Amino acid sequence: MKKYQNLLLLMAVAALVALPLWFVKKPPPGPDGSQAQIFAGSDDKAKDLIGSIAPGYKPWAKPVLEPPSAETGSLLFALQAALGAGFIGYYLGVYRTRARMRRETDKEARC
Repeated sequence: MKKYQNLLLLMAVAALVALPLWFVKKPPPGPDGSQAQIFAGSDDKAKDLIGSIAPGYKPWAKPVLEPPSAETGSLLFALQAALGAGFIGYYLGVYRTRARMRRETDKEARC
């Protein structure tokens, strides 16, 4: 069992990620007949609200990279968050290991 424990845990995590996305149902079209997006974020809602408050508003900046769909934007955001968390975790691990090694070296030097 110990041999396959990591593989089973990895498969369980993959199932927990994939199954909710597989079973999600598409929402019905809105009152104007437009198809509602499943993974629309707060940026899209804010853009729609600004358009209803000030119809003549024109954005003063354009995005450098426009993702082809909302799902791709969500994926890029999640990737950015994962890389940031990985970097912070790595830094904290290195810092803690260096501090422990420094304490051990100081302890050996005293003896």
